[in-house]
Amino acid sequence: MTDISMQYLGMKLSGPIVVAATPLSESIDNIRHMEDAGASAIVLTSLFEEQLALESRTLDEDLSRGTESFAESLDFLPELSDYRMTHEGYLEHLRRAREAVEIPIIASLNGATPGGWVRFAKEMEQGGAHAIELNTFALATDRSQTSADLELQLLELVGSVCKAVKVPVAVKLSQMFTSLPNLCARLEEAGARGLKRLERGPSCFSTAFISRTSTSRRSRSGPRCTFQHRRNYCRGCTGQPFYSAI
Repeated sequence: MTDISMQYLGMKLSGPIVVAATPLSESIDNIRHMEDAGASAIVLTSLFEEQLALESRTLDEDLSRGTESFAESLDFLPELSDYRMTHEGYLEHLRRAREAVEIPIIASLNGATPGGWVRFAKEMEQGGAHAIELNTFALATDRSQTSADLELQLLELVGSVCKAVKVPVAVKLSQMFTSLPNLCARLEEAGARGLKRLERGPSCFSTAFISRTSTSRRSRSGPRCTFQHRRNYCRGCTGQPFYSAI
């Protein structure tokens, strides 16, 4: 029998299928079904520090500024009220998922402050996560801040989290960085065991990745839409449904 096991983040997995973050994993029964169907690991949806801190209101105002001038932009990012799990609820769900299946459960974190990233990463490790995925996104709003400054902030963040926990850490990068080979090498030096590319942003059309799902139709602008809208469809291009997990 062919051996399809593989290494991911230093963990030996039974196969190459890793379930990305999806609302489906918010159900323990679904997690069991995923394991039965052949999944070798499951990434839980992100815990957003913004939903736990008052400073999230400032961030939300920054992200929402100008959306009233372009109707489609109202759906680019989720409303704060759409976050479904509390801090305690997330950790309890993580513990239950870990107990329910034999495959690795990977927690996902979207932080807002340096201390928050480290604190919640530690709690995820204590909650039983086999690994932690850092869902990073830097919104540059300061005209004096350079791209090098943003990269340095990311490197310091990843380094602080990797030093604080013993489980493997993966970093999900936005498509905004320009010199990825250099940045990836420096992230590895900072302690990251794996890197992922986040294909979300202010534009529906990404030249880095063209979706091959049969339900995504080619728009007049060129590449097929890969923007993962909150309502699972893109009114900004074709208006056709496409099925891609958030």
